[in-house]
Amino acid sequence: MPDVRRVYCIGDIHGRADLLRELHDKIRADVAGFEGEKRIVYLGDYIDRGSDSYGVVEALLDQPLAGFKAVHLLGNHEQTMLDFMAFPEAVAAWLSYGGRETLMSYGIELAHHPTLAEMPSLAGQLQDALPAAHLTFYQNLDISWRCGGYYFVHAGIRPGVPLEQQSMEDQIWIREEFLLSGTDHGAVVVHGHTITPKPESEPNRIGIDTGAYYSGVLTCVVLEGSTRRFLQTERV
Repeated sequence: MPDVRRVYCIGDIHGRADLLRELHDKIRADVAGFEGEKRIVYLGDYIDRGSDSYGVVEALLDQPLAGFKAVHLLGNHEQTMLDFMAFPEAVAAWLSYGGRETLMSYGIELAHHPTLAEMPSLAGQLQDALPAAHLTFYQNLDISWRCGGYYFVHAGIRPGVPLEQQSMEDQIWIREEFLLSGTDHGAVVVHGHTITPKPESEPNRIGIDTGAYYSGVLTCVVLEGSTRRFLQTERV
């Protein structure tokens, strides 16, 4: 990191607005007295699985960390929700891996086992229920962000492909090809997407998805100079 900058980067939140507020409090306490430029990066997957996707986005929009410049990245779950609204029958499987909880957080009632024929109606209800500011937020998320020797992205990158040529699909979906690679990517990749019991700090990547929606542990990596350290919520 540049000497005058400290970056805090938060992993997959997945509808746990309570943990996001707790981690924000810890970041405020941690950064007290720091005089340089402060950045906060969110790695995507704000929604699904947890019970308060609506509350997560509200907190990001209405209660941002004072004094921080924020970077909000796209996760595969946000992209899938957008795809569901455009192609509800083709993306109906979204409801089985988190979409149900997101619909409910926006006040949409649905049957225990909605049929394929009901998907267009649910997609229309979601479009009507989304506040304009939320839709704008989802539609304008960045794919990646680079700072100093770090590259921030939701899932990872395709090894061997230059960073500027990475596809959106790989950057929000990739797993094994990236996770098992020891390649020097030209930057240390900071990512979420793949759940691990504790943060992974490798020479070529830092993984910080600790399964917050079920573990109660939401993780933030703090990058300053050449140092890496972690802040986490308490397990609940």
